[in-house]
Amino acid sequence: MKMLLPGLIAIVLAACAAVPEKKSVDSNALYSRLGGAAGVEAVVDAALRRIHGDLRINIFFEKSDLADVRRLLIEQICAATGGPCTYSGRSMEEAHSGMNLTDQDFDIFVEDLVAAMTEVKVSPELQQELLALFGPMRPQVVGQ
Repeated sequence: MKMLLPGLIAIVLAACAAVPEKKSVDSNALYSRLGGAAGVEAVVDAALRRIHGDLRINIFFEKSDLADVRRLLIEQICAATGGPCTYSGRSMEEAHSGMNLTDQDFDIFVEDLVAAMTEVKVSPELQQELLALFGPMRPQVVGQ
């Protein structure tokens, strides 16, 4: 029994060391000002409803696993806005490869996102902050 105890302690300590530390969230981070997890989820859910109903771009999501798209959008927005998430998806180039999206397609997505943020009462200032984080992704999405 005495021989077993040090081994068990070593295993427990190794397991504790392997658990990733949870990121703390600055109360001034955009993530917090959006309402944290609930706020990000509300934006994503409203955006996906709008995109699903938008005949101009919903075809691009036709063969997508919408639950997975939802999860990845939540992760991406959460991580980009200073939340405790890590984005686990593919790069924007990989995710949009072969889709041949145009600037107009990108603009329609942004239009639906803005309408969704307005619907869930995200202030225009916070909307601009969020859009400023994702606007630079245009070249990684368009023309892939």
